[in-house]
Amino acid sequence: MCNGIMNLSSPVGAQTSISESFHIGTLAARTGRSIHAIRWYEAQGLIPGVVRDNGRRRVYNELHLGWLDLIDRLRRTGMSIAQMREYAALVKQGHRTLRKRHKLLSAHRARVKEKITEWTQALKLVDRKIDFYGEWLTTGRRPAMLPPQNLRKRPQLRRRRKLR
Repeated sequence: MCNGIMNLSSPVGAQTSISESFHIGTLAARTGRSIHAIRWYEAQGLIPGVVRDNGRRRVYNELHLGWLDLIDRLRRTGMSIAQMREYAALVKQGHRTLRKRHKLLSAHRARVKEKITEWTQALKLVDRKIDFYGEWLTTGRRPAMLPPQNLRKRPQLRRRRKLR
C-alpha cells in the first residue's frame, strides 16, 4: 500500500506518515457507507487527500474515517452539499484558509443552535400534548386545556398582527 498519505489538514502536497492505509472496501466496511456513496462523495469534492497506489486504486487512512464522520454530521445538521464542498475546498488550500473555515463553521453552528431552539420549543408542545392525552386516558375525563407556556410565536404570526 501507500506509505506517504496526504494529511487532510496540511496544504496540498504535504505528506504525513499514517501507519494504517486501506482501500475503499475497508473504508466502506468501517464507516457503514457503500462504496458507491464514498465514490460519490469523492466525485463531489467532499473527501480531500485521497491518493492512489501504483495500481491506481484509491488509498485511504484514519483521517478519512474522521472526515466521513464530519461530513455525515454536517449533513445531519443541515449543511448543504454546496457548503460542504466549499469547506472541503478550503481544507485542501491549507492553513491560509483557517479564518474562512472558522467563519463557515461558526455560521453553521449558529444555524444549528437556532434549529435546536426551534425543535426544543416543538418538543415542549409535543410533551404537553402527550401529558394531556395521558391524563385523559388515565382519568377517563378530558383535562382542562392549559394556556401555552413559554412557546415562542412564529414570526409570521407576529407580522400578521402588526399588519392588522
